[in-house]
Amino acid sequence: MDENLLLSLIENNAKMEVVDLAAALNETEENVDKTIKDLEKNKTIYGYHTLINWDKTNHDVCTAVIQVNANLKEIMDMIVLRKKIYNFPEVDTMYLLAGNYEFLLIVKGKTMVEVAKFVNSRLAVIEGIERTATMYVLKQYKNMGRLVEDDNKDAAERLLVTP
Repeated sequence: MDENLLLSLIENNAKMEVVDLAAALNETEENVDKTIKDLEKNKTIYGYHTLINWDKTNHDVCTAVIQVNANLKEIMDMIVLRKKIYNFPEVDTMYLLAGNYEFLLIVKGKTMVEVAKFVNSRLAVIEGIERTATMYVLKQYKNMGRLVEDDNKDAAERLLVTP
């Protein structure tokens, strides 16, 4: 079975039924189901997500992108520091970077003030962190390869201005 194709299909539509996956892969349903379970067990598939446009709800969400610069003397310092950071519930996503910063975080809170308090009182004070740079997300246009809203719809709804 072409596991990469299976993974691509699931990544594109996690709700795709096993029967449809089997047809697309020209495999038996049993084989597809077993392969998915094996991929989940070995953490190749480590979760399923639903993309939500929170702007269309009454739920307050503030997302911030935070770059973290650290002074790490040993690899053990890196391991301890990254565990401290990714264990915060506010940290949604964390990446190790090559460049001017060591880490990139996606942090979520209810408001900008809540995120700022997290950065100032809990994140920036961790030993080894030298500097943080926080950028607040004002509008999301695309997430995981999908447009959040159709830009053509916005253009069609604009009023025509004539002299």
